[in-house]
Amino acid sequence: QVQLVESGGGLVQPGGSLRLSCAASGFSFSIYAMSWHRQAPGKKRELVATITSGAATNYRDSVKGRFTISRDNAKNTVYLQMNSLEPEDTAVYYCKRTVGSYWGQGTQVTVSS
Repeated sequence: QVQLVESGGGLVQPGGSLRLSCAASGFSFSIYAMSWHRQAPGKKRELVATITSGAATNYRDSVKGRFTISRDNAKNTVYLQMNSLEPEDTAVYYCKRTVGSYWGQGTQVTVSS
């Protein structure tokens, strides 16, 4: 069965960095586009970044220039490098296979001094 397991979240000060990882299993990872989403308290879940099977990327405007999505098909893993973090980035971050409703359990990112 499809499994997505996120890791790498935590508490970081404003301006800091974190790298999230999402380990995938149960499907042919390399042929699927993947995405990162986030949900802040009291807000709707929003798309943060996507990466196609060919490694083309796309980002929401508020994270452009700060976040980088990447993938390692040999490790069946998708990453989200987050730099220059802001308090507004505080949320639970989820990875998703873009085809089908397959989500990970989420990892909490808190940006606070």
